[in-house]
Amino acid sequence: MFPRRPPASLAAWLAGARGGGLLGLLANQCRFVTGLRVRRAQQIAQLYGRLYSDSSRCVLLGRLWRRLRGRPGHASGLMAALAGVFVWDEERIQEEELQRSINEMKRLEEMSSVFQSSGVERHAAEPKSQSGRKEDPKDKEEPWEMVMDKKHFKLWRRPITGTHLYQYRVFGTYTDVTPRQFFNVQLDTEYRKKWDALVIKLEVIERDAVSGSEVLHWVTHFPYPMYSRDYVYVRRYSVDEENNVMVLVSRAVEHPSVPESPEFVRVRSYESQMVIRPHKSFDENGFDYMLTYSDNPQTVFPRYCVSWMVSSGMPDFLEKLHMATLKAKNMEIKVKDYISTKPLEMSSEAKAMAQSPERKNEGSCGPARIEYA
Repeated sequence: MFPRRPPASLAAWLAGARGGGLLGLLANQCRFVTGLRVRRAQQIAQLYGRLYSDSSRCVLLGRLWRRLRGRPGHASGLMAALAGVFVWDEERIQEEELQRSINEMKRLEEMSSVFQSSGVERHAAEPKSQSGRKEDPKDKEEPWEMVMDKKHFKLWRRPITGTHLYQYRVFGTYTDVTPRQFFNVQLDTEYRKKWDALVIKLEVIERDAVSGSEVLHWVTHFPYPMYSRDYVYVRRYSVDEENNVMVLVSRAVEHPSVPESPEFVRVRSYESQMVIRPHKSFDENGFDYMLTYSDNPQTVFPRYCVSWMVSSGMPDFLEKLHMATLKAKNMEIKVKDYISTKPLEMSSEAKAMAQSPERKNEGSCGPARIEYA
């Protein structure tokens, strides 16, 4: 007996396989299965959205995040995006990050007389180890290289290990504005839209009730012919009146409510730390500041071109910030007083949220609302 002829669909499949189309068929099948799983996840997210309130959904997501976080290839990021929730447990700026920046300032103060009310003098670019022990070569950072040396402004850079990028550090002094004014102007997003012509969009997306951290979306022009860049980053500031210091720390994050847009190039690597040391008090003219900055603008230009743009753009931005502070001072433009708000002094409710892992995310689901004076 002769075997029966295979069905037409099977014959076509075998013909496609013999013709080299097997991989294509498998790829189509994988896309089909992936599409089913994504649709299923969306249906689950919609179901929980109808069954639970925003705060309950945050708590549920937090539990799932903690359960999955130790597993390789876990889908917690996808779950967060589908649920439209930003997980603060992983992204908020911690006290240690603020203190690390303040310690850098202290180390440099101990090394030299750079921070004097008369202005910036000499500064050793490479601090020595405080412990006196021999450093592990793996932990040793690249030395700082002087890029710009002026009386009241000095700029260094150093290569970031394993990349083609640089980290930059600025030391500067201003004597004609107060630390409070300079700090408030730097933080006030509404005022910055007026004095910074490069800003296309700048708004607070969400605020963490526990730490005072904020997520911002910033879109800025880049020099022609480059596309505009957009940043999604979390920032947190601290004002320590007892130790006479202010600090602002920012770094890039991902947020489900700000997906990547084809109109802009998303900058995913970005860090900034600003430390301000008043000469006398927060409300008297004169202070020194330290700004440490790095980002990856994702350009196709050579390394030296990017370095030149950053090295020239940073002094320009700081001078615009300084002039905006002078304008606010002389014209008495009202900006929000961030020092008086003291975001890090948590209320009893916030402290309870911080102590209870079940409630850590309840206060961080809605968009932030800031009232400006």
